[in-house]
Amino acid sequence: MKPFLTSNWRYLAMLNFVVDPAIIAPLVPPGTELDYENGETFVSVVGFLFLDTRLLGLPIPLHRDFEELNLRFYVRKKSADTWRRGVVFIRELVPRRAIALVARAFYGENYLALPMKREIEHVDLGIKVAYSWRRGSKWESLAMTATGEPQNTPAGSHAEFITEHYWGYTCVRAGCSEYRVKHPRWKIWTAETFQLLADVATLFGAQFAETLVAPPRSAFIAEGSPITVARREILL
Repeated sequence: MKPFLTSNWRYLAMLNFVVDPAIIAPLVPPGTELDYENGETFVSVVGFLFLDTRLLGLPIPLHRDFEELNLRFYVRKKSADTWRRGVVFIRELVPRRAIALVARAFYGENYLALPMKREIEHVDLGIKVAYSWRRGSKWESLAMTATGEPQNTPAGSHAEFITEHYWGYTCVRAGCSEYRVKHPRWKIWTAETFQLLADVATLFGAQFAETLVAPPRSAFIAEGSPITVARREILL
C-alpha cells in the first residue's frame, strides 16, 4: 500500500522547553501517556521545510514546497512488548489553506493557514534558518544559527528524545488516532543563537505563555531527510 504522504523534511529548527505536565495532561490522547525524559516533560516549537510533497504518490501543483511551524509534545503508547514513542501537535501553521484543510480532514489536527516565508543560508560550515508567519499586519518568527558539521544523536541523549519519535497521535471523537512517520535518524547542529519572536499566548494558548518565554532547555537544527507518513488508524 502506498504511503498517504511522502516528502523531504529539511532544516528543522527545534526549540525545546520543559513544561509542567499538568499543562499538557488534558491534551494527552486516550490510550497514550506522557513521555518523560529524566522525569521531565517537554514542548517543542519546530519550524521546517516540506519539499517535493506528494499525496498518494502524486504531486499537487503549487503545494509541493512549503513551510510549517508547530508546537508539539511527547507521548508514548504500549504496543505488545514495546513502546511506540510519538508526538501530539497542539497547533500547526502552514502557508496554504488547502494544506490545512487536507490535514484537518484526514488527520484531525489543528492546522491554521497563515502567510509564511523562510530564510535559509547554508554556506560552508555556517547555517542560518528562520521561519516567519504573519498574523494580521505583524510578522512573527523562529530563527537559529549554527556552525560546523551536523552530528549524530547519541543513544539515550536529550537530542535523541526530541528527534526520534516515529508516531503521531491525535484526539478524535472515537478516542485516539495513530499514524506512523518513517525516516532515518537525523544529524543535528547545536544552535549557537536562537530567537522566538511571537505572542505565544494568542498563538498557542495562554496556558503556554509562561513556558515559552522561559529559557529553553535546548535548541538545535536537525538536518532532516525523506519521510513517509502512513494513513491514520482509529484506535477504539
